[in-house]
Formats: sequence, structure tokens, C-alpha cells
Amino acid sequence: MQRIDGHVHLEHGPLSAAYVEQFVSAAQKAGLDCLQILDHTHRFREFRPAYQSVIEADPLQAQWLSGKGKFKDSLTDYLELVRQLKQRVWPLEVRFGLEVCYTPESELFLREICRELPLDFLVGSVHSIDGLLYDMPFSQPLLWQKYEHQTVVDRYLDCVLQSVQSGLFDQIGHPDTVKMASAKAVMDPGRIREIAEEAKLRGIALECNTGCHWRYAHPDFGLSDLWLTLLAEVGNRVVTASDAHDPADVNRDLEQARARLIQFGVRCA
Repeated sequence: MQRIDGHVHLEHGPLSAAYVEQFVSAAQKAGLDCLQILDHTHRFREFRPAYQSVIEADPLQAQWLSGKGKFKDSLTDYLELVRQLKQRVWPLEVRFGLEVCYTPESELFLREICRELPLDFLVGSVHSIDGLLYDMPFSQPLLWQKYEHQTVVDRYLDCVLQSVQSGLFDQIGHPDTVKMASAKAVMDPGRIREIAEEAKLRGIALECNTGCHWRYAHPDFGLSDLWLTLLAEVGNRVVTASDAHDPADVNRDLEQARARLIQFGVRCA
């Protein structure tokens, strides 16, 4: 099994070679074979239109998206940094991409801006449902206290499926992460299988992302037993990912995640 951390962010630091080197050094010390470096699209001014539904849904969300680190940099500067760094020889495979916040309403815009980007991969992640963020402190009054939890989770899975069907992405970020916000709802195995089958058909990898565990104290080391069981049955490729936002968290809890993939017979990308 390849030792990969498929999802680490630069957003807590500058767009600089020196900062990237800290992540690569941490990955080398952890014995990784591959490191995938990315950033949220909300770091880059060019992607602001993709968040219009979130901005318009509530002033609290608009305020959050006007805060520190949001839309502060240019995508052009990031692409230039990547161009320079790809000329280097690294002690392990280093790949560069973006984590794209996917919403069905922004798909046409995303299709245009993401076309032929000179990057190694794109990760599509669902962070909002019909304009409402689900994992913020203000998500309770805006979303979870207004709507039936099962309805929200079902709608989330619909959006994940649409992100797969869009064909925009090489990888789907933390596809079950809505679980950290609701213990009252269950994920329909039929919906999960549909996502898995569509991803396999299109050659898209799914993440086993430990961020929910170490950042939000969720008991799962990545994907749940149900997800792993179904992904093993369908034969999906799965990428282990820490969701590190600092070099110290590269590879965090991924040994446990890899052990679970082996236990369930899941194919690691």
C-alpha cells in the first residue's frame, strides 16, 4: 500500500517555497511516498463567485467569508509557485492541486474556471447545503435547528453525488464529513453505493480523511464502517488524507486509517 497523505493545506501560511518545504520535510520524516498539497478555493479572489449562494444565505456566513485569509490571494500567484516547485527534485512524490468547494449552483462557473488548470489534481468537497454551511458554530441555528437532520444528510449526499457526476474532480474530499454535525441521522447505504459506483465508473478516488477525528473528536478514523464496507464491495480507489493545515499534522492518524482500509479490503489509490 502506498503511503500517501492526499490532502494538506497551505492556508495557515504564505504562498512560498519555504513553507511548502516544511510540509515536504514533515512528509519525509513520516516515511510517506506521496504528498498532495492544496488549498481551499476560498483563499483565492478569482473563486469568490462560487460562494455567492453562501454569502447571500445569511449575514453570518457573509461575515465569515470576509474574514482573515478569505479571498486574500491570487490564483495566478499560486499557479506560478506551483510551476516553480514542479521543477524541483523532491525526496518523495509531491503533487499540487486545489480543494474546490462544490455546490450544484456554482457548477457552471467552476467548470469554466477549472478548465485546463496546470495542476496535478482537483479535489471536490461539499461544505454547504443549499447555501448553508453545515460545520460552523453558527450552523446550528441556521441549519440544524431549522431542518430535520435526516433531510439535511440526504441532501448532503445528493450534493456529493452531483460533485462526482460533474466530472470536474479527480478526488472527492471527505465524502461523509457531515456526520460530525449530526448524530441523529443515518446515511442511506443505497445513496452511498450510488456515489461509489459513479466514482468508480469515472475513475475518481474517494478520501478516507482523518480530519473529522483529530479536529472534531469524531470516533471514526476516516470513513465509517458502512462506507468502507460498500467501497470494498464496489472496488473504489481510496486516498488516505489527514486534512493537515500545519506541517506538524501531516500524516496525522493515517496509520490507523490505513489499517482500517486493509481490514475492510479497500483498494488504496
